[in-house]
Amino acid sequence: MNLKMKNITRAVWILSLVSMFADVASEMLYPIIPVYLQTIGFSVFLIGLLEGVAEATAGLSKGYFGNWSDNVGRRMPFVRWGYFLSALSKPMMAVLQFPLWMFFSRTADRLGKGLRTAPRDALLSAEATPETKAEVFSFHRGWDTLGAVFGPITALVFLHFYPGKIATLFYIAFIPGMVAVFITFLIKEKTFKPVQQKTSPGFFSFFKYWGKANSEYRTLLVPLVAFALFNSSDMLLLLKVKQSTGSENTTLMVYIFYNLIYAVASYPLGLLADKISMKTIFLFGLLLYAATYFGMAKAESDMMYYFIFGIYGIYMAATEGISKAWLSNLVKKEETGTAIGLFTSLQSISLMIASSIAGLIWSWYGASVTFFITAVVSIAVFLFMLFFVRKPSSVNAE
Repeated sequence: MNLKMKNITRAVWILSLVSMFADVASEMLYPIIPVYLQTIGFSVFLIGLLEGVAEATAGLSKGYFGNWSDNVGRRMPFVRWGYFLSALSKPMMAVLQFPLWMFFSRTADRLGKGLRTAPRDALLSAEATPETKAEVFSFHRGWDTLGAVFGPITALVFLHFYPGKIATLFYIAFIPGMVAVFITFLIKEKTFKPVQQKTSPGFFSFFKYWGKANSEYRTLLVPLVAFALFNSSDMLLLLKVKQSTGSENTTLMVYIFYNLIYAVASYPLGLLADKISMKTIFLFGLLLYAATYFGMAKAESDMMYYFIFGIYGIYMAATEGISKAWLSNLVKKEETGTAIGLFTSLQSISLMIASSIAGLIWSWYGASVTFFITAVVSIAVFLFMLFFVRKPSSVNAE
């Protein structure tokens, strides 16, 4: 397998580094935000409500801003302001500590993600050919996920030397967040002919793309969204580790290990997807996902959790970037922001629904039943895609 990365352009490198630094900032805080919120008086209910509102904001705004970027023929303003808003939200959470301000700060962070996601992915798509899409998207995912390795490690080291100084981490996280913003200025954007007039679209207008899209895009989107409806938050997996081992340290180390495997495996699997078939690699990932959840239903030992989360990391590497690459090959270049935005919006909304359903099943029947049901549904999606979704074409990519 050729690992010379000849298809990775300067813009892809820069966007990958931008995502890595931004993820360092976010993942530095991800494990400690619930703890921090509880220390300032948030109940579990309020934490759940806060995250629900924040994720809903990110979910709906992804499609909106992706559509808008198509309409104006520009990507970088959305990308740059998105990363800036997320960076600014980090110290905002430490400046004031009353509930309404926390809702505003956390929502600003997620709005930043919604602002940048689809336009950034459209930029990545424009830097690749139909034959190199999986390689480019997976390369970016690998570097992005490295931030989820460095971020928690940075937090661990800091709290080891300065125990209890959780609020300080929110100020420290501002630094890599702003580094990400500054790096975006190294990219010179290539403008393209906008889809419509240079006006802001209606907030929900991106949903109309479903009727406009070709049948291949719709046929792929249906199982992807159906899968997302049962693909609950990783926090439930980590909660199972914590409950089973009783160790916060083990839980965090398992999470870091998972992200490391994810980061290392992304680029090779992207290359392989371009070489043989995106569908083949994606289906392989779905089987690994099912194995992960069947395993989580029975796992108890530390070593078993490391093994399962290693498999889970390979699943993510085989699906996350490749799904976007696959979708982007089925649409016109000037519609990429809307097409990916619709997918990521529906994916985010489905994640909220999936996590709520999984939480209820967990409360009623326990963790094992929750994970078993999720695994069975993933097998059903695998079979649907195997027989009803064609291998990727690129006839509409140009």
